[in-house]
Amino acid sequence: MSCERGPIADSFRERIDAVEADTLSALAVRSYATKGRQHVEPECSVRTPFQRDRDRIVHTKAFRRLMHKTQVFIAPTDDHFRTRLTHTLETSGIARAVARALRLNEDLVEAIALGHDLGHTPFGHIGESALDAILGEMFGREFRHNVHSLRVVDELEGDGPGLNLTVEVRDGILNHTGENEPATLEGKIVRLVDRVAYLNHDIDDAIRAGILEADDLPPPDIALLGQTGSERIDTLVHDLVESSGREGDIVQSDVIGDAMLSLRRFMFDEVYLGPAAQEGRERATNAVRKIFMKLVADPEKLPSDRPGDLAQRVTDYVAGMTDRFALSWR
Repeated sequence: MSCERGPIADSFRERIDAVEADTLSALAVRSYATKGRQHVEPECSVRTPFQRDRDRIVHTKAFRRLMHKTQVFIAPTDDHFRTRLTHTLETSGIARAVARALRLNEDLVEAIALGHDLGHTPFGHIGESALDAILGEMFGREFRHNVHSLRVVDELEGDGPGLNLTVEVRDGILNHTGENEPATLEGKIVRLVDRVAYLNHDIDDAIRAGILEADDLPPPDIALLGQTGSERIDTLVHDLVESSGREGDIVQSDVIGDAMLSLRRFMFDEVYLGPAAQEGRERATNAVRKIFMKLVADPEKLPSDRPGDLAQRVTDYVAGMTDRFALSWR
């Protein structure tokens, strides 16, 4: 489909280059300085490359399914618990605020944030652990949601060729967790803000669920970070912005960073791996193992258009399920 060009489209790239030269930090990735895509394609005349990546991600089926993938609680009946989609949106909003304060590329940050969890399993990190375990037992392979998120955008979406995202967005998605750090400061923002977002909204959900009381939170960490979720996010963001501005990298101060890690350890001990979550863990783990083994035994149940060998096709199908679909699967 061709589109009629006019004076706005004709001058779009030149104007964006001028605005970024005037407003962005020297450390920011310029929108038209991207290292490119896997497959060369014509530019859009009214969107930057990173804006196009954002739009492609938002229009995927994988992105829509995030609304029915759990964050902490398995297929919750309460309408106000977070889902993987709301986590993604919260991460994106905080990350953009940090990028704006540091004069980095907000569009690149947003695209990475919106795509970072596309490959997450049903049942959150419990589902990821269960899929990793059964995949290792049966095929000697491992599952990591960040690696699978890249597979989603590279191969599973876009009806075959993938989304053909830019190098910088793909790098940020792959390295938002794991051993390697992103190559860009924008990617590093998402990597850190991902934790800021889930730590604070998971506390809120745990209190809503009755697993925690506000007074249960470790007093030294709360004294430093704040009594409420909004206060803690405000503290963490200001610390991140000021520390990063001084260092020319994306970093936290030692004091605030240590407090956040301490609070994160508390959440793992009391919520993510605590006794209150045991029933949900068993339910989710059993569901993932049952589905995986049944599909290996009967591959005819798999979609016929999935690329890869049997292990990969089963992994793709299970990882793409929502909580409710997995729990009802027969």
